Amino acid sequence: MKKVLLALAGVFSLLQISAQELQTQFNWHNLDYEKDGVRGMSVERAYQELLKGRVSQTVVVGVIDSGVDIEHEDLKSKIWVNTDEIAGNGIDDDKNGFIDDVHGWDFIGGADGQDVLQEQLESARLMVKYEKLFGEKPKKRKLKKYREEYNEYMAIKEEIEQKKKEAAQYLPMYEGLLENFTNSEKILAAQLNKEEFTKSEVEAIDDSSVDIKVRQAKKYWLYLANQGANKAAIEEGVDHFKSQLNYNYNLNYDARSIVGDNPEKLEYAKYGNNEVIGPRAMHGTHVSGIIGADRSNELGIKGVADNVKLMVVRTVPNGDERDKDVANAIRYAADNGAQIINMSFGKPYSPEKHWVDDAVKYAQSKGVLMIAAAGNDNVDIDVKRHFPTKYYEKGGEADNWITVGALSYEDGESMTASFSNYGQQTVDVFAPGVAIYSTVPGSKYEEKQGTSMASPAVAGVAALLKSYFPSLTAAQLKQIILESATDLKDTLVTIPGDNKEVPFGTLSKTGGVVNAYNAVKMAISITSEPSLGQ
Repeated sequence: MKKVLLALAGVFSLLQISAQELQTQFNWHNLDYEKDGVRGMSVERAYQELLKGRVSQTVVVGVIDSGVDIEHEDLKSKIWVNTDEIAGNGIDDDKNGFIDDVHGWDFIGGADGQDVLQEQLESARLMVKYEKLFGEKPKKRKLKKYREEYNEYMAIKEEIEQKKKEAAQYLPMYEGLLENFTNSEKILAAQLNKEEFTKSEVEAIDDSSVDIKVRQAKKYWLYLANQGANKAAIEEGVDHFKSQLNYNYNLNYDARSIVGDNPEKLEYAKYGNNEVIGPRAMHGTHVSGIIGADRSNELGIKGVADNVKLMVVRTVPNGDERDKDVANAIRYAADNGAQIINMSFGKPYSPEKHWVDDAVKYAQSKGVLMIAAAGNDNVDIDVKRHFPTKYYEKGGEADNWITVGALSYEDGESMTASFSNYGQQTVDVFAPGVAIYSTVPGSKYEEKQGTSMASPAVAGVAALLKSYFPSLTAAQLKQIILESATDLKDTLVTIPGDNKEVPFGTLSKTGGVVNAYNAVKMAISITSEPSLGQ
């Protein structure tokens, strides 16, 4: 059992953590290191000491993600509304090419209202492409002409075979874990006479006063809980490996038949639907709450930005997003008023990267700042590719782009998240990305982790700055966020995925952690506005 759990520790680390017992202080990512003892982004301090009494303007943030629960109690007042569109009349009132796009657009939905949930990984799509190109016995002339493509084909083939083998091995293990964990919970629920219980309540069960079944259930449940698992996490694990086998690495699966488009053509404003929630809005809802959950109510959580509207651009399935959809999503957000775009997704292959590059350049021409997650593979993305990226296919890089690594709530050598990608050139800065408590569908809240959580934290800071200092350009926002980051270059930290210690400055361009308090002070200086009280 221990060997299995250790093998799956990486999967557990990115799955759901129990919302009943938070791992660290509530709202830690917005707290201040000096005042609160955790290395958050000092957002609350910025509001309390620098922004009180100041007037803000509403900022639109494009959330390119899996969909968002727009009826969530803590988000519904913060969802973008296209006031130039009349809902439900079947007419493109604002003439932007999208019919009834009241809250955004779904680029992975069909005209009949159906939505893509599962999708292949990009490696599987490339595998299909290369199998058609090379066949079973490619001729030497073709191999010579397409040497680079053939080498990639062989690497992808090996990768897919290995991943499918792992999924086939781990799926029954997870199914066994789920069955045993569920049985243990039933026994403990009966013992405690309650359906929901905490870890401390289980620990408090007196072994000497209960029978062997309860003792065994307690021991098993606590062992898994200490590995970061609960029932929901294990269920996600089962779903994860089933999806890999049935959809992600299934070369015969065709999700695009649901959309009804031609995936080989860019076709902006020619496909999709206006249903922005989608069949699984967990990820996008959590991301959205980090950026802008309502700070003025007494519910749930506090988003980073207090005067924001969230434009939902559904693009990311359970699998790899397509370059076509990413490019069109960026263009849609830029065309419809987004000033910040958050991109909490990524993949190792980008066959139509030129489409994405063109869209990024277009967004830059519109003054949009783009924030992207660095990825969760604990690798150096200066060396190993991760897309989308600020680097253009034909050379150069986007000026309007920030790539974000994930920070843990722990200090010292454990400061970096164990799963986070890094890179002294490619990753710009780090931000909180572990045990982030935020909104999930059904007006609920949960802790989740990933660079997917660190990216919207920074997008929230960018929106906060733009809101209170509207004259700031995208270039200035980027400059402020990076230059005002808390400098921790010389702090020794563990390399994500390794036991080796290195200076934190070797993991990103700035060697810093985003700090909203410092950023606001710098924004005040740049915009030549007097500090409060002067």
